[in-house]
Amino acid sequence: MKISARRHIEHHRTARIGWLRAAVLGANDGIVSTASLIVGVAASSASQASVLTAGVAGLVAGAMSMAAGEYVSVRSQADTEQADLAREGRELAADPAAEQRELTAIYVGRGLSYALAAQVAQELTAHDALGAHARDELGITDALGARPLQAALASALSFTAGAALPLAVAWLAAGPQLVAWVSAASIGFLALLGMLAARAGGAPLLPATVRVALWGALALGVTAGAGALFGSVA
Repeated sequence: MKISARRHIEHHRTARIGWLRAAVLGANDGIVSTASLIVGVAASSASQASVLTAGVAGLVAGAMSMAAGEYVSVRSQADTEQADLAREGRELAADPAAEQRELTAIYVGRGLSYALAAQVAQELTAHDALGAHARDELGITDALGARPLQAALASALSFTAGAALPLAVAWLAAGPQLVAWVSAASIGFLALLGMLAARAGGAPLLPATVRVALWGALALGVTAGAGALFGSVA
């Protein structure tokens, strides 16, 4: 039987998970934390100059914190993955037959007959033993592998972009309406972010949009209340 050489091309979104997660988290945190900071300071009856100063400081500090935190977190994940791969390499060198039996058991557990599972394990071991164990035993793949610098850069840039939005609104809006304008605009920004993230990840739009907007509104409300309370006490 002749097998066609034409490839069936499919487009999956799994490869986007690393940078998409970091970018969405950074932008969401940038909007929520900076808008909450602005609203909290403004609710304490501070001047617009003080509000903007607090917002700029929050933007810079938040972007650096996101970059450092994301890098350290993902670097730790990458170190763990590399340690597991090194350990697996040593086990393959020490007892390749046992490791091949382990692969066979994995494939049997996934539904293959023993004979077919043994054949698959043998051929994959001959082709790339460590790659087969990384993928099927450890769950480490190229698409989902840890990329610390990519995650740190995506988080810092997305936080900065997110934080700049409520900061721009605070700069344009002055007087007693500043809190209302920043709150409403920030919730709108969050809803748009949830929609864009869902679309990029292929998820349903409405749940993601509502979820992000509701949590942002809650954060803004709590911070505004704390700022107003502090302002009245001070």
